Amino acid sequence: MAGPANASEEVVTIDSRPGVTESLLIIHPATKPLASVLLYVGGGGGLGLRPDHPSGKRGANFLFRTADQFAANGFLVAIIDTPSDSATALWNRRTREDHALDAAAAIALLRRMADAPVWAIGTSMGTLSAANAAARLQADGPDGIVLTSSVTEMSRNTAETVLSVDLEAIRVPLLVVNHAADTCAASPPRRGRTILDGAINAPRKELLSFDGGKPRESDACEPFAPHGYFGIEDEVVGAIAQWIKVDSRPRPQR
Repeated sequence: MAGPANASEEVVTIDSRPGVTESLLIIHPATKPLASVLLYVGGGGGLGLRPDHPSGKRGANFLFRTADQFAANGFLVAIIDTPSDSATALWNRRTREDHALDAAAAIALLRRMADAPVWAIGTSMGTLSAANAAARLQADGPDGIVLTSSVTEMSRNTAETVLSVDLEAIRVPLLVVNHAADTCAASPPRRGRTILDGAINAPRKELLSFDGGKPRESDACEPFAPHGYFGIEDEVVGAIAQWIKVDSRPRPQR
């Protein structure tokens, strides 16, 4: 997918914890950012970013393939790779404290780059990362989070889910997004309401459910299926962007 006019990309590598680094693909919008979005892809989370290969494994994942659309909506976009101490995958690490510290470093970078609210957006297994950041971090955390196709059921790959996170500790706006026809066993759409009910301290929260799209061309838990909003990407990104823009105000003191 081509980038929006006048947008530019770069890979930035930062220190996230003592002796640990993480890389991010930064996509700059063509205008002053309305907000920044930190994107967490699903699966093991590895992207293979490096300065001489700035797009890494860019392609299939819902958030990776729609990153340019977020930039076109006026957002500074950062797609985060796995940290150097777990470079191959993040299985069973996404709800840990050290993972939240990695998020804090990325959020701090985005705040230095743009005077705008920072939102963490996750899809599938990436929803654990976004929720974990909001629950564990306060002043250093995101200004809001978006969880798409949330993993709420354990599987052979993971013993942790979004419901492993202390949802009551989330004190920022929360948007939960699902596809009514998502048949991935790990992300049943009915559990979206469970997430909202658990986040009793979120000051603003909503569930957006979508339907339709193209016929499935991948496994039910893979991107080219309702799980990845295949065929309705523009509609879903547009709705998420509008929800964020409503809350693109200066960060409240917490």
